[in-house]
Amino acid sequence: MPEVWIPPKLQQLTGGKQQIQVEGSTVRQVINNLEKQYPGVKEFLCDETEEDLIPGIAVIVDGETSQLGMLQRVQENSEVHFLPALGGG
Repeated sequence: MPEVWIPPKLQQLTGGKQQIQVEGSTVRQVINNLEKQYPGVKEFLCDETEEDLIPGIAVIVDGETSQLGMLQRVQENSEVHFLPALGGG
């Protein structure tokens, strides 16, 4: 199963877990399965339509920033990271 690295802001929903293995072959499926296990996760990651990631959240799959967002495919042994944008300048 893909391994999802949970951002610190979401760890309150996962009981402090930093990494979780979740089934799914796309980012959308991974998020939906995370939501089933940890209600509230989807609200943090997805826009109001639940069709895309909210602005300011990047998904990194196997070390590569995804340009496909929710449609990005993940493999059985993938690492998935959701990273909030960093401000500053």
